[in-house]
Order: sequence, then C-alpha cells, then structure tokens
Amino acid sequence: MDAFRLPAIPGEFQWKNQPMSSTVGPRGSLTILAGEHTDWFSDPAGNDPQDSSPSALFVPPDPTFIVSAKVAVSFVSTFDAGVLQLRASDESWAKLCFEYSPQQQPMIVSVVTRGKSDDCNSVPIEGQEAYLRMAVTPQTIAFHYSEDGAYWHFVRHFTLGKLENLHVGFSAQSPMGKQCDAVFSHIQYRAGILKDLRSGE
Repeated sequence: MDAFRLPAIPGEFQWKNQPMSSTVGPRGSLTILAGEHTDWFSDPAGNDPQDSSPSALFVPPDPTFIVSAKVAVSFVSTFDAGVLQLRASDESWAKLCFEYSPQQQPMIVSVVTRGKSDDCNSVPIEGQEAYLRMAVTPQTIAFHYSEDGAYWHFVRHFTLGKLENLHVGFSAQSPMGKQCDAVFSHIQYRAGILKDLRSGE
C-alpha cells in the first residue's frame, strides 16, 4: 500500500508490515485490519523476536511532542490489540496497547523493549474503546490512558536513551487469532510537553 497522510499528523505515514486492509475515514480516522498471528514482542524467555504487526509510522518533526487517539478494537482472541507505538531501532522501542487479556477482559498494557521486552498489564477497561496517549521528549517517554479523552491516568514513565531516527504511529495485532480490526479516531498531535506527567496535564 502507498504512503498516506492524516489531517491531524504533520508527517507522511509509511507501512512497516502490510495490513490485510486499511482505511482513512472522512474525519481523519484510521482503520487497520491485522491478519493472523501478527505480533510485536521480544520475548525475555529467549524465543524468537516477533515483528509482524502492520504498523503505520511517521517521523515526528518535533523533538518534544504529544500524540493521542481514541482506539476501538473488535476483540475476539487473546492479545488482540490496537496500539500506539514508537520505534527508535529494532531493539529499542515501546508500545501502549488496548489489549484483550487471557481473562477476556480489555486492558491497558504497555511494553518497553531494550533488547528484550518488559511487558506490564495496567488496568481493565469496560467496553471496547479507550484513549491512549504518549508524551515524548528527547530523553523520556510517558504513557497515559483515558476513558473519556479528558481525564488522563498515568501508566508508565521511562527512557530509551537518546532518541534518534524515531518513528511513531499506530498498529494492530492478533498474536493468537485470525485477525483484529482497530480503529484510531480523535487523533491529535502537538509539539510541547505536559505540565505534570503524574496527573497527565
């Protein structure tokens, strides 16, 4: 599939791993359909790293920025997810997921990878929609989620070291299933920092 743009994002998207299908909606939404056994994870137990999730990525023009989206996922199988992600390199990356747990409960999940992945389940969510956000500086990243897009909850604050050649974007995954459909809407991007990482303001 060709490169494309979204109205809210100051950059051109390129695909890493092709989706089964994708659609840009009239209001600037993005729908990604991931195929079977698609995943992005570097197992700390030593199994082969996986990087097959269809990912739409752009290069942010600012060193300090905030990007967010409302994520709706058609959950069917364990670990189905809609994802906000950032890639510094193949071995240095992170993702914030709205994911279906083994207990068949939608959850906020974060993964930070420095060679091997550090996987952390945060909180369960009622329903099939949640807002995800990441705030990035040249040295740090903060993850937040929201149930209404107004009040944000802190998930994780970490570093991947000095961020160079950074790519940011959206993806879907279905590690255990046949496919997963994720819709990203209310997409926002702005240069700048949050006043308070803990409160999410």
